[in-house]
Amino acid sequence: MSDSAIDQRGLRFGTFIVPFHDCDENPTLALERDMQLVQHVENLGFAEAWIGEHHSGGMEMIPSPELFLAGVAERTKRIKLATGVVSLPYHNPMTVADRIQQLDHQTRGRLIFGIGPGSLPSDVHMMGRDPLRIREIAEEMLDVIMPLLRGEIVTKETEFFKLRDARSQLGNYQLPHPELVIAAVASPYGPSLAGKHGAGLISISATSQAGFDALASTWDIWNASAKEHGLSVSRAAWRLVGPVHIAESLEQAKKNVAFGLRKWVRYFKRVSVLPIAAEMDADIDAQVDAMNASGLAVIGTPDDLIRKIEGLWKQSGGFGAWVDLAHDWADFEATKRSYELVARYVMPHFSKVNTGRFESMEWAAANRAELVGFRAKAVQKEVDKWAAHKAEITKK
Repeated sequence: MSDSAIDQRGLRFGTFIVPFHDCDENPTLALERDMQLVQHVENLGFAEAWIGEHHSGGMEMIPSPELFLAGVAERTKRIKLATGVVSLPYHNPMTVADRIQQLDHQTRGRLIFGIGPGSLPSDVHMMGRDPLRIREIAEEMLDVIMPLLRGEIVTKETEFFKLRDARSQLGNYQLPHPELVIAAVASPYGPSLAGKHGAGLISISATSQAGFDALASTWDIWNASAKEHGLSVSRAAWRLVGPVHIAESLEQAKKNVAFGLRKWVRYFKRVSVLPIAAEMDADIDAQVDAMNASGLAVIGTPDDLIRKIEGLWKQSGGFGAWVDLAHDWADFEATKRSYELVARYVMPHFSKVNTGRFESMEWAAANRAELVGFRAKAVQKEVDKWAAHKAEITKK
């Protein structure tokens, strides 16, 4: 099957833990809860867990995804663990390569190396980087990180870094190296850079209006860039991300997100860069309705999420993984329940794992009269057999 006709049955599911924790709670317990969430989704059959890197703003409170992933690797066995993402302009390219190789070993090859230029303007400011050049810096760094991961010796000096006879001494657990995935939002930068390196792609804001509109051209840019550099890419390596909270009904979902949605909306209105349709001071019904109507979020039922993914599939032409953007809209028990409902009802819709069961039930229903008749005849045969046997015994 060609990449242009990717099969929905192979769709994977993941979670993207930025995280978003309000500043009024214990950060130690919040980090513990994040680790428990990764364990929970692994038990439910999710394929990937992505962990963000941020240094300011208050809510997005993990500065080192590598440290977090090293810890959660000891609690999990199967789920892929991804840096979501390492913000390259904040680091030295050699130390990035070294940390990724070490983490590849510690996760026994479960690591996905996600990279990007950095998203929070306040981070860029504090790091002393020119916000107009962070994409340029990220690209120049990746141009030497990948040779280092391949075991090559690199000597290179740019305006942003200097390497002399640099080499990575540890080597990779995965061969030739961990999967490289590049973050994309709405501009051609992400898919173009991913194509240049034959890398995967993660569309961070796929459900925002700008992100959704960009999906229509993303594959063409990504694929064309790969071909230009003599490489190939696959839709199976494309992840789409969006915020979700699922419950048994829309009414229940609204009750659940009354716990923390307002804090999340406030953060994005005051600090972050993602446009949010909901107003900070609106009541919960109005906020949920605005989020759903804008297309940014799915707050509702499993069927609502199925329709959202189907719409994204049509807009993009197909992708490899849907990744829920984690948050504290609901309390932890309702949050875990949301992921459980995704696993119970959304995953099997796309995998078609229940096709045989439905067909079996429909066949049995269509032939019920005949089959029940056979059963009745079989029972009557045994009744008659016993009656004949009893009569014979009585004669004796």
